[in-house]
Amino acid sequence: MKDLIEDLDLADWAEIIVGLAIVGVAALVSYFVVRRLIAPVVRRLVLKTEGAWDDILLDNAVLRRVALFAPAIVLLAGVPQIPSLASGWVEFIERVSGALLILFIVLAFSALITAAANLYATLPIAADHPIKVYVQIARIALFVVGGVVVVARLADQSPFFFLSGVGALMAVILLIFRDTILSFVASLQLTSNDMVRVGDWIEMPQFNADGDVIDVALHTVKVQNWDKTITTIPTHKLISESFKNWRGMSESGGRRVKRSIHIDMSSVRFLTDQEIEWFRGFAPLREYMDRKLEELDAHAADHVVEPGMTSDPRRLTNIGTLRAYIISYLKQHPDLDTEGMTFLVRQLKPGSQGLPIEIYVFSSDTRWSAYEDIQADIFDHLLAMIPEFGLRAFQAPSGADVRVIAGTDNADDGETDSAASPAWPRRHRPSG
Repeated sequence: MKDLIEDLDLADWAEIIVGLAIVGVAALVSYFVVRRLIAPVVRRLVLKTEGAWDDILLDNAVLRRVALFAPAIVLLAGVPQIPSLASGWVEFIERVSGALLILFIVLAFSALITAAANLYATLPIAADHPIKVYVQIARIALFVVGGVVVVARLADQSPFFFLSGVGALMAVILLIFRDTILSFVASLQLTSNDMVRVGDWIEMPQFNADGDVIDVALHTVKVQNWDKTITTIPTHKLISESFKNWRGMSESGGRRVKRSIHIDMSSVRFLTDQEIEWFRGFAPLREYMDRKLEELDAHAADHVVEPGMTSDPRRLTNIGTLRAYIISYLKQHPDLDTEGMTFLVRQLKPGSQGLPIEIYVFSSDTRWSAYEDIQADIFDHLLAMIPEFGLRAFQAPSGADVRVIAGTDNADDGETDSAASPAWPRRHRPSG
């Protein structure tokens, strides 16, 4: 190239301009040749292979970053060949070109680390042994070392010249910028792990925070509580301490209803024949009653007892029939997700507060006010239906209960206790 420019017999400045133009054009051409010609060929070859690891390399832009090597190498090789260019300018351009080449190498290795992490994530062992933390540390170390080498190249110094002063400098930096460093690292972790977004509902009782996130900054996260007050939380506290994020509930489309009705165990008993016949005519329980009666008939046929022996006392109970009714009622409820979400109606351990019947379902509306209305409607109905099964809801004795026991007050309706009266559902009991 030097002979070509000298043959033009141009002035020194013109030789420099022409030389720089030729080198610049050559650098651009080399990039487009690698990016537009060589890279597509490599891509087609990679896509034809059966292995998945090379496809992951393509997806993480490794080839695109490798293509940047070409113009940097052309600049390093071409600039010294320009005639009449002062040695100081040659040295400066070489430093910049060398620094760019180092930067492109660092970027390529960063993409390679990401590709390796994605490849590892496809392995069965990744579920039990994640390496995301180690990948982040490796990338941070790569950029720190790469940054030192780039600066050393620009300053024309050995990298060890800068590394020798890092120890003393880091002590000062950690002392002065402690909170900033903690917040910066926490922000990186919050972002990379997608732990908090603006608009998320979070709970952090240690800071009296319970509401929507309205701002995520370097040093603080602002939460607008439901009473419209604002709580400011240091960003690094979201990493060092626990908090609850309700985003998963909002995105799932279902909100959990988990509440128990406590039944007075003294009101639990077997159903009479009259009650069985009545419940068979009750549409929500018809299928359940028929199925249970068939099971009892089959059991009785298989367990014939000898004369004089007492038969197996398997019979239908009012508590089991109530649970069957609750299941039928909830499955037909239009505001509950009974297919895609957990659906349970179960008995918990009996205790001093009676026998808990727990409702564990999910509403299909996650809005707070709508959720509370759905939950209240369900338990309004169930509490009103409990006496229809000859059962009583348990509650601690009140002053009125004590007066009734002492004989100083009378019942409002004059009826006897439902457990002692004929076992009819309340509104169908005989009068008189």
